[in-house]
Amino acid sequence: MFGKNENLNAKITLEELKLWKESFDFLMKSIAGQKNFREFLRSEYSEENILFWVACEDLKNETDPDLIEEKARMIYEDYISILSPKEVSLDSRVREAVNRNMVEPTNSTFEEAQCQIYTLMHRDSYPRFLNSQRYTSLVQQLQSS
Repeated sequence: MFGKNENLNAKITLEELKLWKESFDFLMKSIAGQKNFREFLRSEYSEENILFWVACEDLKNETDPDLIEEKARMIYEDYISILSPKEVSLDSRVREAVNRNMVEPTNSTFEEAQCQIYTLMHRDSYPRFLNSQRYTSLVQQLQSS
């Protein structure tokens, strides 16, 4: 979903930017919004949060039981395991729920963890993104064109 795209902002409109400011949900539903937010999170050394969220979205849409198990194990190894360099920050209750769910993974194995990370991004990173140079520059570029 997040390939190298040098022209990241080619099709963003001022209206879309305003929607991003109105609602974190709008930002996260927009491909360009996710990409810009990811770049911002990378600058804050918390890119793993959106990567985890996107991986969970992908898992939710999976219907093949073998792929569900494979994807769930990859998500666990990449973002939940305490040995992972991209470990997301979860409270112990949610971490225990994920561990229980991993006995028989489903496409909703990480639902509670995904919700916790979404809330963390919404409350913590999103307000900083809206005040960031990245976002304000986009708005200024579009207002002047």
